[in-house]
Amino acid sequence: MTESTGARRHAARPGCRPPQSLWDRLKFLVVLAVLIAWVTATKTNANPLEPVGVALASTLQSDWWLTVLVVLEVVRQVNVLALERSSSWNQAWEEAVVRPIQRLGHGRDDWTRYRIARAAKIIVLLALVSVVLAAHYHVSPLFALFVVPGMVMNSLPTIIEIGVYLLIGVGSFVAIFWYLSKGGYEVYFPGDVKTRFSDVWGQDAVLDRIKENLIFLTDPERIEEKGGYVPTGILLWGPPGTGKTLIAEAVAGETQVPFVFVEPGAFANMFIGVGILKVKSIFRRLRKLAVRYGGVVAFFDEADSLGSRGAIAGADGRFRFAGSPILGDAPTCHGGTYFDPATQQVLFEEELRRARASAPEPRAQGRSVWRYVVPGFGGMDGTLQALLTELSGLQKPRGFWNRVVRRALGLKPKEPPKYRILTILATNLPDVLDEALLRPGRIDRIYKVGYPSKEGRIRTFQGYLAKVHHALSDEDIDRLATMTPYLSGAAIKDMVNEALIIAIREGREVIEWPDMIRAKQIKTFGLPEDVEYVERERHAVAVHEACHAVTAVVVRRNSVIDIATIEKGSNFLGLVSYLPKEERFTRWRSEFEADIMVGLASLAGERAFFGGDNTSGVSGDLFSASRLAALMDTSWGMGDTILQLDAVRDLGIGGYGPQRRRVGPADDPRKGGIGDRVERRLEALYERVAQIVEEHRYDILAVAHALETQKTITGDDILAIMERRQGLLIDGTVYADPSMRAQIEAYHDAVARAHRLQESQPMTVPLPAGSALGAGTIADRREAAMRHRALTSEHDGDQS
Repeated sequence: MTESTGARRHAARPGCRPPQSLWDRLKFLVVLAVLIAWVTATKTNANPLEPVGVALASTLQSDWWLTVLVVLEVVRQVNVLALERSSSWNQAWEEAVVRPIQRLGHGRDDWTRYRIARAAKIIVLLALVSVVLAAHYHVSPLFALFVVPGMVMNSLPTIIEIGVYLLIGVGSFVAIFWYLSKGGYEVYFPGDVKTRFSDVWGQDAVLDRIKENLIFLTDPERIEEKGGYVPTGILLWGPPGTGKTLIAEAVAGETQVPFVFVEPGAFANMFIGVGILKVKSIFRRLRKLAVRYGGVVAFFDEADSLGSRGAIAGADGRFRFAGSPILGDAPTCHGGTYFDPATQQVLFEEELRRARASAPEPRAQGRSVWRYVVPGFGGMDGTLQALLTELSGLQKPRGFWNRVVRRALGLKPKEPPKYRILTILATNLPDVLDEALLRPGRIDRIYKVGYPSKEGRIRTFQGYLAKVHHALSDEDIDRLATMTPYLSGAAIKDMVNEALIIAIREGREVIEWPDMIRAKQIKTFGLPEDVEYVERERHAVAVHEACHAVTAVVVRRNSVIDIATIEKGSNFLGLVSYLPKEERFTRWRSEFEADIMVGLASLAGERAFFGGDNTSGVSGDLFSASRLAALMDTSWGMGDTILQLDAVRDLGIGGYGPQRRRVGPADDPRKGGIGDRVERRLEALYERVAQIVEEHRYDILAVAHALETQKTITGDDILAIMERRQGLLIDGTVYADPSMRAQIEAYHDAVARAHRLQESQPMTVPLPAGSALGAGTIADRREAAMRHRALTSEHDGDQS
């Protein structure tokens, strides 16, 4: 920055006063010029024929004090110029004038000097006003001030009319904003809510912490007298349906203080500033309730919609995963479902992380905007800032009498009371919440309300089944809890309700085991589409799924088969789903390799059974297997090299920068490239799978036969078929008959021949005489299930 001309001149003249700015030089001259012009204009109005020059001369002659003021200002300007150019004159002026004046205020504090200066300015202002009024009304300046009250009284009707118009105009906006700032919350007083902590199942650890917070709320002295402070904010986060709102309802039912439920959309308004007013209105009500009842609990549901100043996301504010082959995007084999549930969770989290990392940067103003701003809280209206201020702002004295009247009387305002306000926030997306909202002092405790453990699921099933009539034993409930990992409390409630609907539809009032199985199938995979395959396509789909199932039985030890079906769904032709034997949090390389082998089984099986040919239905399987193998090699240290590709990418080494979206062999700084290593791994595992398919050829055809006749079978049915024993719903002993084996082989040969020749000819699935294979769906075979349950008790240990 260059130095100003005045500063350079002052530096060249040491000991002189610094030069004044142009406005400081001209401000008094401008005031005098306006005053003279006003008086001259007044005289001109009184005698319009008088020239302006004559009126000006007459003004300076009659109002001699104006001339004196002009002369004094000119003298002051000359003195200032001398002070800016002569150091000796500046020193003499300081000694003779400035310092004596400063000594007049010596001994007085700053506040007294400020009031004296303010009084002097008021006197000067009144003098100027009196001069102007005197010139206007042609009276003396002393009498002019006494004209003002009469002038105000004469103009009082006009003043009142203008005030009424202003009151109506401003009052309209005030009324509108006051009305919009109200509502958006519900107050529940003690006893209004019937939900209790005993109604919340599967979240005991979180409930214990919540109870502790409530104790501190009702008895704060337990921690404050020891030098601590009461935690005032709680964040409950976790997947949907895990019980966050139910916990809040239980808090409302258990607590002896009011419970305020703030609606998620309370702060979305079409006018800027209404959100701020609503925040202040809500917390004003919270403070009143806290003072009256000794405490209050405020619950903000769906906090991600009101606690973020902005998050990188798509146009609708969400990361999109619809159509991901991991979740099954094509009408094939529901690619990815053959993985162990824990593997599916790992892949989904990896997909989520990569999608966030590759989200586009915010684009320039005026183009497509990717910076998603939550209406109301994320925008520029300051609603989030108001919330942050209310959560931990300065506690100022409140009340008109306390703040205004006591201060006007010279009394010190009373200290504000300690407001016992416990704030609970619930969200599914804690990552998008503003960091300032989550800091200690606002949100002191953060609890994950995750999926319940097996014991929690057992307690949840017991709780909801106790409300209906059922014939399930404790062993059945234990088996249900094992079959439903990652199932939330809301999903369990819905599953029990669906089973009740199935029972009522069939004319019963008691829920039985097949009803729960059917309800689980509907809720997990949806209702099957009412379509029928042509014979050779049905057989191909059945073989495809049988290859997955048999290979899983052979190579997988950490999970069991839940259900296998060839009933077409909305985005799959068939599927095999699995259940973990136990809840674990780590995964081993051998387990991932078993998952890949189960995925490759469809390709190996179709080629083995159809003369080297295969369908497009293996695409989802190959995608998931390839992705899992690539992650093992590049991220999880389960490949031939140790270096992790993600770390190299983040550093931008090897030509692979963080902005690139795809991984290619040329981008890999290690030897061989990703593609070569992944292909070698897949080829080795494929050879092992092909050998398994060859060794268990008849097992695959037998399972495929059961799928064709039953459409949906359980994991125990598959084991019964492979072991040639009586199963839960299917008699597997019929497949030990050599004649049955010959019929199944002949049926497959006929289908394979029809496929090669692309012929459409009727083919009948062979059925042994007197067997229960063709009895229909699971629900239709209820009696068989109940009859064979005792026979399968020895296998329950494998599924627990």
